[in-house]
Parts: sequence; structure tokens; C-alpha cells
Amino acid sequence: MTLNEANIGDTVVVKKLHGEGATKRRIMDMGITKGTEIYLRKVAPLGDPIEVTVRGYELSVRKADAQMIEIS
Repeated sequence: MTLNEANIGDTVVVKKLHGEGATKRRIMDMGITKGTEIYLRKVAPLGDPIEVTVRGYELSVRKADAQMIEIS
């Protein structure tokens, strides 16, 4: 299951990051790494972007980037 498939209000844990190069590095620089808890706050009306809370701060993640984040 990936982050874009989670429901609003869910708290999930990052299992694995997919992707390569600069995209994967950018996701990791935002604080989204293996074992990190992510709380899904809300989703924009058209589904993009997704607003999450990671490590105590709010973050908006594009749907394409959320598909690269495998969760459990």
C-alpha cells in the first residue's frame, strides 16, 4: 500500500521508499524516511496535493511522490 491510498486521519509508518536519484533524495530531505510515522491530515479537492504531518510539521506532498512511499 502506498501513501496516496491511505485514508484521511490515518497514521501510517513508512516501510520503503521507491524511486531513484533526485526524487528519492528530495523525499528523504523532507524527513520521510523508513520507520517514520506520517499522519494524513487532508487531501485537496482534486486529490493533489496530500497534506501530512511528519516529525511535527505540516507538509504537502504531490500525488506522484506519495505513490513512491510504501506504508504499513
